[in-house]
Amino acid sequence: MAPDTGRILTERLVLRRPVIGDIPALLDLHRDPLACAHNPSDALADRDAAISRYIEWDRCWRVFGHGYRAVRLLHDPAVIGFCGLKPSRVAGTPVLNLFYRLFPAHWGHGLASEAAVASVEWGAERMPRLPIVARIRPANAASRRVALRAGLVRVPDAVPEGPDGPEELYASTHGGRPATFPHLPTG
Repeated sequence: MAPDTGRILTERLVLRRPVIGDIPALLDLHRDPLACAHNPSDALADRDAAISRYIEWDRCWRVFGHGYRAVRLLHDPAVIGFCGLKPSRVAGTPVLNLFYRLFPAHWGHGLASEAAVASVEWGAERMPRLPIVARIRPANAASRRVALRAGLVRVPDAVPEGPDGPEELYASTHGGRPATFPHLPTG
């Protein structure tokens, strides 16, 4: 498959491949206690940690031709967050992990949902055999709403353990049913 150009356009947003100049936004977002409240292990302490995260994301782009994207408003170059799909595994099953995180100033306007929907549509079109998943902490109702708006459904009884504790698993559907992960602990 040819590498992705990195750009996805929606009604209000541009999602594009992150560049070195996005490291300050990456750091600011992942230093924001509200943005990382449900996933404190994602928090970044300093510029070196942000550079390491950027290098990890850039490696994904170089190896797979896609990954997490910087999100900005259509007519404003400032990065308002990050969203996209990255190859991962759930209980040994290859998946595309859906990630979305915006600066709190942009919450409540449907922007995370718009970015997530575009990312899921991109993944379903280009890699239809891979399930798209979102791992969500049980108390994160806003993230759950975004996953549902993006077309993911809760995988019944799946309770993966994440770095910050138990998570709920949401997945894309095939034939109307969510992907299954038979080796995943259930609760």
